[in-house]
Amino acid sequence: MSLIIKDLSARVKDGAQILNGINLEIPKGEVHAIMGPNGSGKSTLSKVLCGHPDYEVTGGSAELDGQDLLAMSVDERSRAGLFLAFQYPVEVPGVTNANFMRAALQARMPKGETVDAVDFYKTMRNKMAALGMDTKFTARAVNEGFSGGEKKRNDILQMMMLEPSYAILDETDSGLDVDALRIVSDGVNAMRAPFRSFLVITHYKRLLDYIKPDVVHVLYKGRIVRTAGYEMVEHIEKNGFDFLKSEE
Repeated sequence: MSLIIKDLSARVKDGAQILNGINLEIPKGEVHAIMGPNGSGKSTLSKVLCGHPDYEVTGGSAELDGQDLLAMSVDERSRAGLFLAFQYPVEVPGVTNANFMRAALQARMPKGETVDAVDFYKTMRNKMAALGMDTKFTARAVNEGFSGGEKKRNDILQMMMLEPSYAILDETDSGLDVDALRIVSDGVNAMRAPFRSFLVITHYKRLLDYIKPDVVHVLYKGRIVRTAGYEMVEHIEKNGFDFLKSEE
């Protein structure tokens, strides 16, 4: 089973075309990374896959385990196992972390079943401990007043609680110091499994030193122009994106 993207094109609604025929396949159990210069369409790709209303698909297809991903609502995509850790996590004033997570888990349970409160809090606190998060964060409103690093840890906490089949991490390393980067990466690595895949979007080698990808793609002007192994990360770190001049 895979996430399969074919000739995917998209634009900002009533605006510019950004994706220009993306082709990508991410089988279960693999970690794929996407790198590329600013403005290449990396974050747009993540938002289009998750159904962000500001973007319009203008061509192509995307399938999640054989299902038409683009035909699903945002909620249906989440229930099917897709998760997005935002580049800029949003605040949800008035809703505590604990209530937010409990409601999200309850929404995924069969009709008539409920989340066991004791098991829920035990699991959540254990995962928070693994991420170096104080348990006081359970009672704080989602991301409200959090630092950049705390927001990113909270996104990874949500992922660890929801246990998605496909996780997209959009510049999760942004705003993290060295210690937080290691902790967040350890949380991601602990979730690597044959039944789960990751798409890691980043500018920097430092994240991929911790979360070693199986495949690296270079996105440029809305297209994937290079696919290679980890050696591509080393090349970009040393030489930048000068090699993309041949794609002009």
